[in-house]
Amino acid sequence: MITSLDLSVPAQLTQALVPDLVLMGGAMILLLWAAWRPDSQEHQRRVGLASIVLVGITMVLTLQWAGRFEAGPGAIALDNFRWFADMVVLLGTVFAIALSMDDNMRSGIRAAESHVLILLASSGMMLLVAARDLMIVFLGIELMSISVYALAGINRRSERSAEGALKYFLLGAFSTAFLLYGIALVYGATGTTNLTIIGGRIAVFNLSASPLLLIGIALMLIGFGFKVATVPFHMWAPDVYDGAPSPITAYMAATVKAAAFVAFIRVWLEAFPYSWPMWLPVITGLAIATMVVGNAVGLAQKSLKRLLAYSSIGHAGYLLVAIASGTQQGSSAMLFYLFVYTLATFGAFAVVVTLTREGQETIALEELAGLWSVRPWLAVAMAVIMFALLGFPIVGGAGFFAKWYILQAILESPAKQTTLAVVLVLTTVVSAGYYLYVIMLMFMRPRADDAPVIERSGGLTRVVLATSVAVLLVLGVIPEAAVRMATRGEPRMETEPSTTQLPVRRTDATPAADSLRRIAETSAPPRTR
Repeated sequence: MITSLDLSVPAQLTQALVPDLVLMGGAMILLLWAAWRPDSQEHQRRVGLASIVLVGITMVLTLQWAGRFEAGPGAIALDNFRWFADMVVLLGTVFAIALSMDDNMRSGIRAAESHVLILLASSGMMLLVAARDLMIVFLGIELMSISVYALAGINRRSERSAEGALKYFLLGAFSTAFLLYGIALVYGATGTTNLTIIGGRIAVFNLSASPLLLIGIALMLIGFGFKVATVPFHMWAPDVYDGAPSPITAYMAATVKAAAFVAFIRVWLEAFPYSWPMWLPVITGLAIATMVVGNAVGLAQKSLKRLLAYSSIGHAGYLLVAIASGTQQGSSAMLFYLFVYTLATFGAFAVVVTLTREGQETIALEELAGLWSVRPWLAVAMAVIMFALLGFPIVGGAGFFAKWYILQAILESPAKQTTLAVVLVLTTVVSAGYYLYVIMLMFMRPRADDAPVIERSGGLTRVVLATSVAVLLVLGVIPEAAVRMATRGEPRMETEPSTTQLPVRRTDATPAADSLRRIAETSAPPRTR
């Protein structure tokens, strides 16, 4: 009998899903409340405030649940890697709802369901980062994606929003087919969808070079590549990011990307470490292409939102470098990077929300000229964020340390990928061309006489911007606390033989291999082919 997902979930796994279930259940209740009354700005703000309270409760539960359970090979992750990632997702959720409440007032969006869709998408993300089974990975991605498709086109009066949402939906459905077919082939090769058992059977039955398995891995890589917007699967990102409402763009660029990358690295390090020599060149190539294309094309952008879209693509390349390290050190560096990137991205889009006028769908870079002379604090905040995204020391120290830890992980990895490290540094220098250009416009160009008046931003937008900048500045000086949390958040990789050795296809000589042999032998053998 072939087993996949064990439906007899232990009691502690059910308890470990309490934060996820609270968020999902609360979102369902708020959905009924949102649909019960006619659309109005007052109603959407009340639903938004209730949504923020619900996310706050979920964050408290997540903090209380962290460390209370012992990690094991089950279908749901119980390690600190999952809890830290949950906090990053929930932080982005609070920021997205807060920005949406103010942006909806400006753009005339009165649908309170927009906040509930964010909650439902975040529920899918929490399920995704907790998944240690490919079927749960698929369920999490679908719950997340369907909600985000709707969010991208939530402004029904905008043709650009409708066009971007349609592109996102069509390409998203296409990529989901690749992911699901890849899961099916991996199941066909190993007889299971549990990540730990997949790694065990690949090691014990010497399946690392199996054509069926390698094709499945390749198809899954395409599916994940679309979700995190890596080159060449990034075609949808600029148009969707440009057409969606600014808070939703920030949510997709930061929170959706964070959840997808967490699942990406868990699947690759837990299920496929013994196929590491096979998939490493592909990951390396994708990382180089993504860093080069994202930053090079970003230099030519004239729209602030499209510039941030290509910046997001470049950062996806940096995160791929962490995956290419193939170590737990790389996973910890990724967590810290995602935390910093989430703060910087939402801070940047808080500025975008502040600068956007009623009826305006995009902001030209030239509109930033002379911002220092009329809104000095806004210009200073944007400068701090640009320096953080660039990774400039001191002022943007949080971004500097985030990239430094990824560089350290890749240079200390078994393969010592110096090429990736060099490309990361060079493309970071290239990105200075557009990050510093934004700063130059704000502080060194005069304000045009006919420039529009910048209205005072909403209170929640100011809170998001101030929080992002303050935490970035603190992390730039004393990053140790966040680094320690990220380090304790290393996933317990049952299939990784060592953080200082290349993954091997042996079935002896290491305690990890003995553990894998026991896991594989006590589960059903793969189907005879």
